[in-house]
Amino acid sequence: MELDDTLPVETLDASGSAENARAAEVTILVCSSCRDELGSDTHPRAGAKLAESARQAAAGEDITVRSVECLGNCKRRLSAAILRDGSWSYVFGDLDIASGDDLVTGAKLFATSTDGLIPWRGRPDSLKRGLIARIPPLNLLKEDT
Repeated sequence: MELDDTLPVETLDASGSAENARAAEVTILVCSSCRDELGSDTHPRAGAKLAESARQAAAGEDITVRSVECLGNCKRRLSAAILRDGSWSYVFGDLDIASGDDLVTGAKLFATSTDGLIPWRGRPDSLKRGLIARIPPLNLLKEDT
């Protein structure tokens, strides 16, 4: 990932202190086996079409788009996750084939986030309405006492 070194992005390290860093690498995982809202079993599946939509939207961006066989979120139809190392992970559902642009917009917000969260402001509506889960990174979990 190459970014202009003259434009530092402020991030927080594990201790909460600010440091200059580059935008974080973000990965979009798209469930390629998801069916459309009618439950159609036609191929390519709607999930595979969403993955291709996201790949096209991410062209030229420092965002990785990968297909996965199943995210286990079948009741919420087309599903995807947005991941960033050392940050919260997000799972979304109720997407449609054209949601690739929204996923990339969310990934770009996430890449420059200073607190490891996808900001609410600027997040596409489909990623606000379709939020299934937000999962903390393991390094933030505390021992139960």
